[in-house]
Amino acid sequence: MSTVRALAQANFARHLEANAYPGRGLVLGRAESGDAWLQVYWIMGRSENSRNRVFVADGGELRTDAANPALVKDPSLIIYEAMLELPGVYLVSNGDQTRTLADVMESGGRFEDALEMREREPDAPNYTPRISGMLDLRLGEPVLALSILRANAADPALTDRSTFRPAPPPPGFGLGLTTYQGDGNPLPAFQGDPLWLPCAGSAQDVADAYWAAIDRENRVALAVKSIHRDGRSEIALRNRFARS
Repeated sequence: MSTVRALAQANFARHLEANAYPGRGLVLGRAESGDAWLQVYWIMGRSENSRNRVFVADGGELRTDAANPALVKDPSLIIYEAMLELPGVYLVSNGDQTRTLADVMESGGRFEDALEMREREPDAPNYTPRISGMLDLRLGEPVLALSILRANAADPALTDRSTFRPAPPPPGFGLGLTTYQGDGNPLPAFQGDPLWLPCAGSAQDVADAYWAAIDRENRVALAVKSIHRDGRSEIALRNRFARS
């Protein structure tokens, strides 16, 4: 456990605290008390259009919305459902593939089946990866899945698809993906396996820690969802702006 703790702390310090632009990120984790599962999701932005957003929670579901509707230039990649629920299944993603995942899985399809229908985002030259996560509690034992859809290095018209099926993390830890490695023009896509990351304290503690870690100039909103053993869920929010 000490090895995982050291790795999680190192990843948190290097990839979040010391990184001006990891971009959007998600974590599937377990509360330190062991009594709830956690989904962490945050958004960042460099442009006025990207920063003009807030998170809105409705029960256990989460969506993005414009902070100031009058300033919206292109809503296509910035307004979407970020967290959705099916009975025993909890989904999170950085785009409208959350809805694709919910619709396909509600019809009996698999996590991977839904994402075969999607590509990396069409925002050349960045070609932002689509990152997605699932916590499936239908069979009692938790099943986790994380996915990243990235532009192919040789031909960005093609999409590389990586799905990870990690064992559930122990209490106080999570596994995460971000869209980017760091700042740049174009932005460099995230590479490698999901990162071990800390989930210390309560959901509010986790929200505070991640909100403080991501770059103050570029952070926009953050949510931490707690999923309890009886299926109840609630979301703690941090928004940079208030809706006008």
